[in-house]
Amino acid sequence: MFENLQERLDSAFKTLKGQGKISEINVAETIKEVRRALVDADVNYKIAKDFTDKVKELALGQNVLTSVSPSQLMVKIMSDELTQLMGGTASDFNLKGSPAVVLIAGLQGSGKTTFTHKLAYFLKTKKFKKPLMVAGDVYRPAAIDQLIVLGEKIGIPVYHEKESKDPVKIALNGIAHAKQQGYDLVIIDTAGRLAVDEEMMNEIAAVKSATKPDEILFVVDSMTGQDAVNTAKAFNDRLVFSGVVLTKLDGDTRGGAALTITYTVGKPIKFVSTGEKVDTLDVFYPDRMAQRILGMGDIVSFVEKAQEQYDEKKARELEAKLRKNQFDFNDFLYQLNQIKKMGNMKDLLGMIPGMGKAIKDVDIKDDSFKKIEALILSMTPEERENPDLLNGTRRQRISKGSGNSIQETNQFLKQFEEMKKMMKSMQKMNAAGRMMKGIGK
Repeated sequence: MFENLQERLDSAFKTLKGQGKISEINVAETIKEVRRALVDADVNYKIAKDFTDKVKELALGQNVLTSVSPSQLMVKIMSDELTQLMGGTASDFNLKGSPAVVLIAGLQGSGKTTFTHKLAYFLKTKKFKKPLMVAGDVYRPAAIDQLIVLGEKIGIPVYHEKESKDPVKIALNGIAHAKQQGYDLVIIDTAGRLAVDEEMMNEIAAVKSATKPDEILFVVDSMTGQDAVNTAKAFNDRLVFSGVVLTKLDGDTRGGAALTITYTVGKPIKFVSTGEKVDTLDVFYPDRMAQRILGMGDIVSFVEKAQEQYDEKKARELEAKLRKNQFDFNDFLYQLNQIKKMGNMKDLLGMIPGMGKAIKDVDIKDDSFKKIEALILSMTPEERENPDLLNGTRRQRISKGSGNSIQETNQFLKQFEEMKKMMKSMQKMNAAGRMMKGIGK
């Protein structure tokens, strides 16, 4: 996501590195490269020019502190202005109705149906809502079946009328069903088209008028670039939606849609989706996205994802086991599963400041832990609890059972022991630090 743009911007800022002060000449050269990078990322030329003119004006009006280099100052100005370009702050998601109603709109192939079930799962797990999905695409039977299958996977029901061709009636019946069954949220998936047309606009406008939704979300395939911005504008002129959803941000996207859709349409990006899995939906934070684009990482999102998997009781148990040197393979396997739940490994590492560039060309697969898991799962329960039992014969058996060589097994076991020692020494340091604090009081 944004890798090419990030690389181009980093190259542009190199013009200012080593410069003692900001001047009109070195800023002009940097700004020219920034503008080219934005246009290549499929940002409208006029928007790119207006944006870089403002950045230049701000940069030339700054007195550079001795502790701040010109390139650092330019990155700070760019970060602030990119944040404003993308909306400034995260937008609220308003669910006030009883039940609350969310209407999903967009072109065919934009990812509406997949997003519908992701949003239902997100609101169920993060906001403790009881959602009902409504299959309102009356032209594509496969969309109804797809939503039913997706709903079954996450335990969220789908209201549908496969024989009906009336999307307004289906939507109203779905809301009535939700009221009867005690659901407090209704998410209505609607039909998409290959292009914006009058029939489509009339139909979605009729559904909107009948259901009076709390939120209308327009789903955009971010890989379509500037075309997505133009389509969003056409929809908004007629439908007046409340927010945008950018899907497929993990694909080969140049980033233009994410950067300029709010500026052009005047509506906030509320969610971004970065994969097919149900838990790959995130609230859109303009400041965090700006930092990632500039290669500054996104440590706040990283910490939030870690906190979501944090179990305080389990953490205390692990700490006690570490103190007694009893950390075993069951504990290690638990920690691996917690990391996996946080999401795509390369995206996670990219959130750490400085890591994005370092791993740009590194192929980090989501199944990186499979070999380790296979090794641990090939052990008996007794062996997992007592790593010291693993003699040569047991190691041979575990290697064969997991599909690893004996060398790979021995290497993992050696790394595990080294990790245990390191974790134990860190615990001692923490304990010493707490004791010193106590003495200081």
